[in-house]
Amino acid sequence: MTATIKDVAKKAGVGLGTVSRVLNNHPSVSEETKKKVLDAIKELEYNPNAIARSLKIKTTNSIGVMIPDISSGFYPEIVRGIEDVANKYKYNIMLLNTDLKREKEKQALIMLKEKKADGILFISNTIDYKLKKEFQSINIPIVLIATKDDNDEFYSVTIDNENAAFQAANYLIELGHKNIAMLAGKKEDPNAGVPRINGYKKALIENNINVDEGNIFYGDYKFKSGYENMLKILKLKKKPTAIFAASDTMAVGAASCAMQMGYRIPDDFSIIGFDGIELSEYFYPPLTTIKQPRYEMGAKGMEKLLKIIRGDTVEKSTELEFQLIKRSSCKFRGD
Repeated sequence: MTATIKDVAKKAGVGLGTVSRVLNNHPSVSEETKKKVLDAIKELEYNPNAIARSLKIKTTNSIGVMIPDISSGFYPEIVRGIEDVANKYKYNIMLLNTDLKREKEKQALIMLKEKKADGILFISNTIDYKLKKEFQSINIPIVLIATKDDNDEFYSVTIDNENAAFQAANYLIELGHKNIAMLAGKKEDPNAGVPRINGYKKALIENNINVDEGNIFYGDYKFKSGYENMLKILKLKKKPTAIFAASDTMAVGAASCAMQMGYRIPDDFSIIGFDGIELSEYFYPPLTTIKQPRYEMGAKGMEKLLKIIRGDTVEKSTELEFQLIKRSSCKFRGD
């Protein structure tokens, strides 16, 4: 005869709710009680039906992870942090690539609602009014990672992008550079675009250096935009001596272009990137960068989401520390 959850509860001397909490790895159960229930499950060879259990307790133990592009060097470490915490608490991950397209994001949200996901982790893209409304309409807990909405209506895990960009540009100034170009993201991007541009400008202003809008080149954080914008820089009559790129991938694109055209890094141009992806370390010369704590972002985001699902009190916005990693793509300029 097949054992039931009632048999397990009776054997362990606990209530049905306690067995359910143990099966779903709820932290409120003591280790002693948990051991009694697990021993009873083992002895009775109880095999709970996942679908039946999810209907009973109204949870699927599944989390939707909406990501712009898993092939990008920035996102895998975030996803790894999410997965490690999810595995610890016996949650499954549904990974959805959205390609930064609103229609794909909308379809992903509809699918996650149909699949009865317990929560959603939304990574990187800008949160506009329409997306906010769609988030609110599905009535599923959501945590934003590496992005936040302008009014802090949603829970988030980020870094201080403006301060990080300030530190990057200020480092170049400390090395003696006064003509510094910026390879920026999208001009209207309130997430990584505007704050990083503002940080760059703030560093110039605080060091009494004129902000030249013609030294800001907009792109999409990818290699091609870094490469193509470097071609524009090389045509300038008065070329900058240093370049701050809003992503490592753009920085590598710019450096590759410069070297193909016969320039040397860092002798002709000092270059600093942003993100701290693996490529920045193994590129030659190794790239100075602002390192985002991507694994921690994923782990903290997942932990925050699980607390929300459990009904715990959680701080709305979490800002993690970044690091300025100094490597050989930047050098002191003595003149």
